[in-house]
Amino acid sequence: MQEIFVSPISRYAIVIGKIVGETLVAIPQALVVLVFALVMRVELTPSQVLGLIPAGIAACLLGGSFGLVVLVNLGSQRAANQVFPFLVLPQFFLAGVFNPIANLPWYLEVLSRISPLRYAVDLVRGVYYAGLPESSRVVLDPPVVNLSVTLGLFVIFVSVGTALFVRHERNR
Repeated sequence: MQEIFVSPISRYAIVIGKIVGETLVAIPQALVVLVFALVMRVELTPSQVLGLIPAGIAACLLGGSFGLVVLVNLGSQRAANQVFPFLVLPQFFLAGVFNPIANLPWYLEVLSRISPLRYAVDLVRGVYYAGLPESSRVVLDPPVVNLSVTLGLFVIFVSVGTALFVRHERNR
């Protein structure tokens, strides 16, 4: 990274570029999931696919910015490999990736609400189930709320992560 910071562009531009790059890496992975869904005969309308594209990009940007905040506070790749499972796996369960979370106990509801992945998952669900009768049973918050929270967290994570990253690089 020190070679990158010699360039005459803003540190924010570098960090945003890294996050956008990671998002572009995730898009082909999402396409593979989409093809797998079609092979498994999951019914997808063209409007659902078109809605899932921006929702997926928003989720990827949130994930990249969250990763930035976490990585800037870790000293090595080894530490990252040890810490990330402890941060990501609980979010899978608290976000409702594997199980429904509509009726959580109050203490898990609080943890779920502070989990960034919850809003990305619910955004994607909201887009997929938009206009379907099952929506009220599956989607927790309206997609507009989830998109607002997702974008707000993205801005916060990018700002905080970049400030910490620049400070860390200057103190080396």
